Amino acid sequence: MTTMQPAATGSTPTPVLGWGNDLVTLSFEWDADSPVACTAVEVEGRTLPVHRVPFVEVLTADAGHRPASGRLAHTEHGARMRYVDHAETESGGVRTLTIRERSGALEARIELVARDGIAAVSSRVTVTNVGDGRIVLRAVASWVSGFTDRTRPGDALSGWERVSGVSDWLGEGRWTRTPLRGPDFVPLAEHLTGHDPRGASAAVSTGTWSTAHHLPTGILESQPAGLALAWQIEHNGAWRGEVGEDTAGAYLALSGPTDADAGWTRVLDPADGFTSVPVTVAFAGDGDGAVDALTDHRRATRRAHPDNAAMPVVFNDYMNTLDGDPTTEKLLPLIRAAAEVGAEIFCIDAGWYDDSGHWWDTVGEWMPSTTRFPGGLEEVIDAIHAAGMVSGLWLEPEVVGIRSPLADRLPREAFLQRNGERVVEHDRFHLDLRHPAARAHLDSVVDRLVSEFGVGFFKMDYNINPGPGTDLDADSVGDGLLQHGRAVLDWLDGVLDRHPGLVIENCSSGAMRMDYAMLSRLAMQSTSDQQDYRKYPAIAVSAPLSILPEQAASWAYPQPEMDAEESSFCLVTGLLGRFYVSGHLNRMSAAQRDRVAAAISVARDLRTEIASSHPHWPLGLPCWDDPWLALGLRVDGGELVSIWRRGGADAVSLRFPHLVGISVEVTPVFPLDLSAWHTDWDATTGTLHVRGVDTRLGARTLRLSARPVESTTTPAPDHTDHIEGAIQ
Repeated sequence: MTTMQPAATGSTPTPVLGWGNDLVTLSFEWDADSPVACTAVEVEGRTLPVHRVPFVEVLTADAGHRPASGRLAHTEHGARMRYVDHAETESGGVRTLTIRERSGALEARIELVARDGIAAVSSRVTVTNVGDGRIVLRAVASWVSGFTDRTRPGDALSGWERVSGVSDWLGEGRWTRTPLRGPDFVPLAEHLTGHDPRGASAAVSTGTWSTAHHLPTGILESQPAGLALAWQIEHNGAWRGEVGEDTAGAYLALSGPTDADAGWTRVLDPADGFTSVPVTVAFAGDGDGAVDALTDHRRATRRAHPDNAAMPVVFNDYMNTLDGDPTTEKLLPLIRAAAEVGAEIFCIDAGWYDDSGHWWDTVGEWMPSTTRFPGGLEEVIDAIHAAGMVSGLWLEPEVVGIRSPLADRLPREAFLQRNGERVVEHDRFHLDLRHPAARAHLDSVVDRLVSEFGVGFFKMDYNINPGPGTDLDADSVGDGLLQHGRAVLDWLDGVLDRHPGLVIENCSSGAMRMDYAMLSRLAMQSTSDQQDYRKYPAIAVSAPLSILPEQAASWAYPQPEMDAEESSFCLVTGLLGRFYVSGHLNRMSAAQRDRVAAAISVARDLRTEIASSHPHWPLGLPCWDDPWLALGLRVDGGELVSIWRRGGADAVSLRFPHLVGISVEVTPVFPLDLSAWHTDWDATTGTLHVRGVDTRLGARTLRLSARPVESTTTPAPDHTDHIEGAIQ
C-alpha cells in the first residue's frame, strides 16, 4: 500500500510504500530528488526506522562510486536512480512487489517476493539498457538496505553483532560471533570529513566452489534494537556479501559476481537486460527467530520431490570403507549387510567405471568397469534391487579427465576456456554446460544409467574449481562462469523433469558447493569428507545454520574395531539429519550390526519430525575443539537433542530458553543399550544438566517432551531465544 506523508520541510509529500506479508513489512520511500530506499522494517509488532541507502546499486564502466571506494554501495547510478512505477501481485500466498527506477539510459526493476507465514523477503534486480548506446556493467547488487536504527542517538553500530561462517575441506561450517564495533569497524571520526567511509567488511567467493571459504549465509543481530537479519545468497558461483558503515548508520549489500572480485563484466547493448542472482533476507526480533524464518524459506522454495518427505536412509560404500575401490567381491557382502540393518538406498561410490586403478584423469564416459565386475555391473545392481533397496551411483558429471577418450571426441567449445586453451585443474577439463554437446553428453549418461540399470540415486560430486571462468562467448571470464552456473541449474532441472523420482545428492569435495541454488533442487548435501569421527560432530552441529536439517547428510560410519561407545558416537553424528551410513557392516559382529540397525530404525522414526523441525544450539554454535557439543531440533511437543562428549569435564549444562517454565520429561532416543546419562531439568531457567558416564568419549540423542507446569508462580515461556553463547 502506498501512502503520502509530509517531508521534513512539510512542503512536499513523500511517497511511502509499505509492503510485505503477515509477519514482516518493509517500508520504501523516494521523492523527486532521491532514489527508492528501504526506510523501516516492521517485524514481531515493532517498527524500526533503518538507515536510508539506495536499494539499487549498479556499477558501470562509465559511472563508478561517489566517493571512490571498493564497495557495492554508494554508486553514482544508485544515487541517480529515480522512481518510475511499481506493481503488487498476490497468488497462492506468494506476494510480489516490483519497483522500476531509472538512471539515464539504465532502467532497474527490483523484484521482491514474500510468502505468507514466513518472515523473509527474496530479491533480485533486473537492469535494462533503454538508451541507444552501450552500457558496461561491473556490479549489480541484489539487495542493499540499512539495518541500524536511524533515529537512535549515539553510535549506530553499538550493540550489533555479526555471526559469520567459513569452511575448508574437512573443516566445514566454522562460525564466529563478533561485535560490529570492533576491529572491522573502528571509530573513524568520519563525520569530520563530510564523507562516508570507503571500506567495508566483505565475504567473497570466486569460482564455482561457492562455499569453499566464506559461507553465503550470515546473521546480523542487535538485542538493544530487537532486530535480527539472517541472509543467504542463492548462487552456485561467485558472490559478494558486504556490511558497510556510513556516517549515519550501517547497511547490508548482497550480490553475485563483480568486476573487482570475480572478473565479471557484462555489456548491455540497446534493449539488452541482465538479472542479478537471487538473495533472501529473513527478519525477526532475535537471531534464533531469523534462522527459523530462513529455515522456513528454504523449505518453501525447494523443488517439490517425493524425497523431501520420504528421506530414505542411504548406505554409501565410500567413507572409511571401500574408499573408491568397489568390486563385485567387496560389494555383495556389503549389500546383504546394508539390507539387513534397514538401509533403503545403496550407493556405489567412486571407481565403478574404472578398469585401470588410476581413474582420476580418465573419467568422463561413465561406462561400467569390466575388470571390477566380471559378471557386469548389472549383477551388483540386481543384488541391490533384490535386497529391496534403491540402487545409486557416484557421478562427477561436470568434469572430463585429460586422459579420457571423451576429451578429444567432444568439441573444444564444450569446455571452459581461457584465451583459446581449455582450462585444466588437477588433471581434469571442465565442461561448459552452455554448449549443447556438453549437455547432450550428460543427458545421455544420466538417461542411460537410469534406463539400463534402474538407478534411482546419484551422488553428484564436484572435486575441482576451474577458477574465475571462461572467456569463450562471454563478455568476461566472470560472465562466462555466471552463464555456465545458470546452465548447470537448467540442466539439473531438465534431469529432474525427465526423472521426477530420481534422488540426487549434492556433493563437492564434501561441501564446497553447498548453496541454495543447488539445494533448492537437490535432495541432500553431504556435509564433509571428514574421516575422523571425533572431529565430525562440530561439522554436523553447525550444518543446519547453512542448510535444512533434513538435507544435512553427516556421515555415520561405525567400524568393527570400535567399541560400543565409539560406534554409538558415530551413529549419533548423523541421526538428527538425513541419515547417511557407511562402514564395514559385513565384518561386524551381530551385536554391532544390531546397533546400526537400531540407529537406522530410530532415524526412520524421526524423519517426519526432522523434516518440519527448527535447529537450536543449546551449547551455542560449536567451536572446533569444544569438548562438549550439542544440536537441538525444536519439534512439536518439545525438542530432540544430540549431545557429544569429546573429553573435558564429565558434566555440562544445556540451555533451552524457549522451554523456560515448562515441565520436561527427558527420555533417551539412542543408544538404548548403553548406560544412560544422568539428566536433571531446571524449569525455572530452562536448563538441562547432563552428566556423562565414565568415558571421555560418548554421545547420546535425547527427547525433551514438554508439559506446562501447573503453578501460578512459574514464569511464562520466554520466546526471546537469542543465539546466546553462540560463539564464545
